Amino acid sequence: MGKRIIKEIISWVLVFGIAFLLALIINRFVIFKVEVPTGSMENTIMTGDKVFTFRLSYLFSKPKRGDIIVFPFPDNEELDYIKRIIGTPGDKIEIREGILYINDQEVVEDYIMEPMEKEDMEAVVVPEGCYFVMGDNRNSSMDSRVWINKFVEGDKIKGKAIFKYPNFTWLN
Repeated sequence: MGKRIIKEIISWVLVFGIAFLLALIINRFVIFKVEVPTGSMENTIMTGDKVFTFRLSYLFSKPKRGDIIVFPFPDNEELDYIKRIIGTPGDKIEIREGILYINDQEVVEDYIMEPMEKEDMEAVVVPEGCYFVMGDNRNSSMDSRVWINKFVEGDKIKGKAIFKYPNFTWLN
């Protein structure tokens, strides 16, 4: 009877050990969680929401306009940011009187929180291998429009946001 109990305990330890190891591998190489600290992506992602990010999204394809990505802030790579890709390599990005133009075409964005303030941004061309990003809450977002290093390098993108869930404060 004693050997059976020991075998049962060992089997449970092995199951939990393998589950723990798989969780570590998945978290390190496949998906990770980001908590959004600011309102720069509202109303798409609210302050305090948590977002699962898929690390392998761009293994076989390139990021596309409209993707929401996680990346190290180009002016301080110790911080991770989450923003929407607006410009892809070769795109000409310009803002005139609060209206976004990509390659001289006005862009209609149904996901932004409110129209941009009547601001202008001189035209920039997105370099090869880089992306121009902006928050959906344009009037409260520190993004490619104002950074010193305006572009996110493609090889520094950590992943694509795939799923968000709210901050369940009632669980705390």
